[in-house]
Amino acid sequence: MVTLNRPTGTATRRQVELSPADAERAAALRSMKTLALSLLIAMAVVFAIAFALQERVTWLQYVRAAAEGGMVGALADWFAVTALFRHPMGLKIPHTAIIPRRKDQIGAALSGFVEDNFLSAPVVRAKLDSADIARKAGAWLATPAGAERIAKEGSAAIRGAFTVLNDDDVQAVIEGLVRKHLLAPPWGPPIGRLAERVFDAGHHHRLVDLLVDRAADWVAANYDTVTHLVTDRSPTWVPNFANELVGDKVYIELSKFVAAVQSDPNHQVRKSIDKYLNDLARDLQFDPAMIARAETIKAQVLGDPEVRDLARRTWTTIKHALLDAVNDPHSELYRRFTTAIRDFGSRLVSEDELAGKVNAWIGDAASYAVSTYRSDIAGVIEDTIARWDAEETSQKIELQVGRDLQYIRLNGTVVGALAGLLIFTVAHAVFGG
Repeated sequence: MVTLNRPTGTATRRQVELSPADAERAAALRSMKTLALSLLIAMAVVFAIAFALQERVTWLQYVRAAAEGGMVGALADWFAVTALFRHPMGLKIPHTAIIPRRKDQIGAALSGFVEDNFLSAPVVRAKLDSADIARKAGAWLATPAGAERIAKEGSAAIRGAFTVLNDDDVQAVIEGLVRKHLLAPPWGPPIGRLAERVFDAGHHHRLVDLLVDRAADWVAANYDTVTHLVTDRSPTWVPNFANELVGDKVYIELSKFVAAVQSDPNHQVRKSIDKYLNDLARDLQFDPAMIARAETIKAQVLGDPEVRDLARRTWTTIKHALLDAVNDPHSELYRRFTTAIRDFGSRLVSEDELAGKVNAWIGDAASYAVSTYRSDIAGVIEDTIARWDAEETSQKIELQVGRDLQYIRLNGTVVGALAGLLIFTVAHAVFGG
């Protein structure tokens, strides 16, 4: 940083820190001020010499008139330029130091100008329409560097969000959503409607086939178990050979029965299962007693501790999965996200309809933003200038435009000299001398 001395309205001077760019502007401003002052001094020297010698050298009268006009023009323009930023020579002449005195009004006027002429929906939309942002953004997104940049920024945003978010608060939100959308509505009717569609389409038959097949396998592998069930339940006075005959008969009939159910898709047992399931699906929808039983089961399965544990485990799983994915540039999620970005960018470039929609969305969003918040956006200018110190504001503006304003002093010196020469020449020609 570079420091610049500036007057504070008294004999003391404060040192203000300047950025490198402002320091460069300050140096250019000093050079122009030196040039303008040098030209004024030159005019004064020429005037003094011409005034002293004009009686002996007649044509020096014209030089004197030109120099005199140049000094007047230089002094007048110096006063005008200086009066914008400070009191000339420290004298509090009325209507001087305009910028420091009217800083807030200037800020309000600038804010209003920006609001009226730049922050209007037609202006913003016209600029966005001509810019074709969608295709330009798509061309960048389609490059590996662009997609990688968006992926990195997205990863940083996710990490930042997890840093800011409180786990207990997020779990409370998940728990609230579970209670509102999962537990509050009755389970019976929706489950019944879903089951009815499944049963009507016959999708449950594969499950029935699986159960029957497993039953057949069990019967085939458990001869002793079946026969012992008969022997253990028969009276003690029944002879053993009779128990064995009965047990063997029961096993054979059971095997035949299971085989018949297994081989016949229209078996009465299968029909009974279908009827039971269809009745259950209808009862879950329309029977108050069955609906109440479903609600009781729901409450038993998902009580308060279970819901809180579900919310905790859900959030923990999501958090760890996302963090692991965004921290590993070689993870499947990271690679898929990057690929999706590049594909979307390529579509923006190649598909006119998609690009047109995106441009329209951008235009609508920007138009809504400037229409709704134009006063707030422009108000930033007014509020910022209002917070600035009056002299600091004057210095900031002078550093930006002061060098160009010094040309007014130079032009004033030249124009004044030409005007003085012209006036003297005309007056001399008309009135003589």
